[in-house]
Amino acid sequence: MEVETPVKVLLVDDHEMVRIGLAAVLGTEEGIEVVGEAGSGEEGIRLASEYHPDVILMDLVMEGMDGIETTRRIMSMYPECKVIVLTSYLDDEKMYPVIEAGAFSYLLKTSRASEVAEAIRAAARGQSVLESQVASKMMNRFRQPQAEVPAHAELTDREMEVLRLLAQGKSNQDIADELFIGVKTVKFHITNLLAKLGVEDRTQAAIYAYKNGLAE
Repeated sequence: MEVETPVKVLLVDDHEMVRIGLAAVLGTEEGIEVVGEAGSGEEGIRLASEYHPDVILMDLVMEGMDGIETTRRIMSMYPECKVIVLTSYLDDEKMYPVIEAGAFSYLLKTSRASEVAEAIRAAARGQSVLESQVASKMMNRFRQPQAEVPAHAELTDREMEVLRLLAQGKSNQDIADELFIGVKTVKFHITNLLAKLGVEDRTQAAIYAYKNGLAE
């Protein structure tokens, strides 16, 4: 009978007692092997390079490099590794950035030992686990309508100046004189702003400017 290879786990947490507790609990779990413990993000990156773990249990708030940046760097080097965030924090400023950085699962430190162990096994199988409160927050975020970004948000400050003057009916020469730039430069800016606004000519650009309150 073929023996399953245990899931190699690296612990990254700047609290020694947390690491000791996790290592002790996970050491009793079948099919899980704690291969290393890191007390900082920097050490976590070094040990990830040394041990090539299957799963990393990552704390979020640590002195020096935090869990978000540590996760980002590890995932850029070892994208096949699964990072499970294990933290006390549920605030948006930490949760969303670490998920965007590549975290695979997100658990709270109030989770039971059996839940953490099962999340590790699930990660090794390619199955993500999110704390129920995390999943709820994520769903609520996706349900919220995203504000539409206006086309003129892409314009540079100079292009916006040219658009306002263009909307006032000024010629290329007038715009050049007022902004102390060459006519060729004015034409260059107009070409760019027309493309960014998705309009065909300066008349349509002027109409866009008035409709969006960009010109008097």
